[in-house]
Amino acid sequence: MRTSSHTRSTFFVSEQSRRPRKPYRRPKKDPVRVLAFDALRAVDERDAYANLVLPPLLRKAREKGDFDTRDAALATELVYGTLRRQGTYDAVLAACVDRPLREVDPPVLDVLSLGVHQLLGTRIPSHAAVSATVELARVVLGDGRAKFVNAVLRKVAQDDLDGWLERVAPPYDEDAEDHLAVVHSHPRWVVSALWDSLGGGRAGIEDLLEADNERPEVTLVARPGRATTEELLREEAAVPGRWSPYAVRLTEGGEPGAVDAVREGRAGVQDEGSQLVALALANAPLEGPDKRWLDGCAGPGGKAALLAALAAERGALLVASEKQPHRAGLVAKALDGNPGPYQVITADGTRPPWRAGSFDRVLVDVPCTGLGALRRRPEARWRRRPEDLDGFAPVQRALLTTALESVRVGGVVGYATCSPHLAETRAVVDDVLKQHRDTELIDARPLLADVPALGDGPDVQLWPHLHGTDAMYLALIRRTA
Repeated sequence: MRTSSHTRSTFFVSEQSRRPRKPYRRPKKDPVRVLAFDALRAVDERDAYANLVLPPLLRKAREKGDFDTRDAALATELVYGTLRRQGTYDAVLAACVDRPLREVDPPVLDVLSLGVHQLLGTRIPSHAAVSATVELARVVLGDGRAKFVNAVLRKVAQDDLDGWLERVAPPYDEDAEDHLAVVHSHPRWVVSALWDSLGGGRAGIEDLLEADNERPEVTLVARPGRATTEELLREEAAVPGRWSPYAVRLTEGGEPGAVDAVREGRAGVQDEGSQLVALALANAPLEGPDKRWLDGCAGPGGKAALLAALAAERGALLVASEKQPHRAGLVAKALDGNPGPYQVITADGTRPPWRAGSFDRVLVDVPCTGLGALRRRPEARWRRRPEDLDGFAPVQRALLTTALESVRVGGVVGYATCSPHLAETRAVVDDVLKQHRDTELIDARPLLADVPALGDGPDVQLWPHLHGTDAMYLALIRRTA
């Protein structure tokens, strides 16, 4: 048997040797998809943020001559779209892979996710999406894994996004939160928390989750005394902001670094919600002098730069305090050239070096889960865990307590956070004010008179789906004794 088998094997080899071999084809490197893959690997391996990783990669590609504007737009869409829809795409891939996704090597999973996004989330034709992704797999993973990628993506290509959602998402009537988590690609606990914060029906939560998955416009701020909105509006595809008198939106994405005023520091990139928080604090009614302002959590400097410019118009001094030295450096850079007096210090806002009652206005934009900025940092939704709230809670309460001690009687404190989670907003304010009876909440809504749908007050919660901003929260508090 062994001899006969050997004879058949020898015959097979000899027959094969007579056939002409296909010439080896070197994988064709697609710089757009390779860059997108590199960005996703950095996000996964180094816990980097896409909005910090992607710009230098794009800049390097442009300098090498590999990219034009359309290439950069496609690479950006591939990275952000894949990250935003990761939960949905994982559910689809789980139905197409014969083992748990946790057993698939992360680089392979990144290539698969890029392919699924092209198939289900873009207008790229199915055959082109599959072939381009398989070619990417050959370049970055090798031929063997490329065959696996090809087999999986051909299964995915058999249906469109709506069809897949019908198959992989639990029915809404059986488990509403799980259904929304899969359909809108948010962790279940985030869906639950946002729904609680909205306090509304299904339409509100679905609108919010959909807004989280949309690419936000680039919003600029013209820093008073240094730039004007008229100057910024001369940029291509620039339109006025919706709510802030200093805001200008770049409706077609745009490259902020190409704007002279931004490059020179006279303007900056700043979400309109962030601008509104600074404006509300600056315009809150005071009793007594208005000469010393404090930004107690100033890094990386956006709100501090706007506050410093507003303070300068009134002859007031802004002290910008930041605990982390490297972030304090970013604050100093943002404030450089401000027309009025300011001071940047490195200090822990929970153990401040200044005396109690030193300031007329105090802002604390506290560290938080960042659930209000998921449009800009889509990977954050997959990194955060419910237990993270326990870590932020003591710091948030300590910073607000210090802020209330730092403001003089009659002065105003603004408590802000880029999260709508009730545990980071009203719960913090309510708990701290119970310990400080010499305070009162100010109705912040009249200070944002042109902004609709601000709720019952006195605090304010902004929303992406209602206001086109990050989900910034603001409570204004006056010290009364």
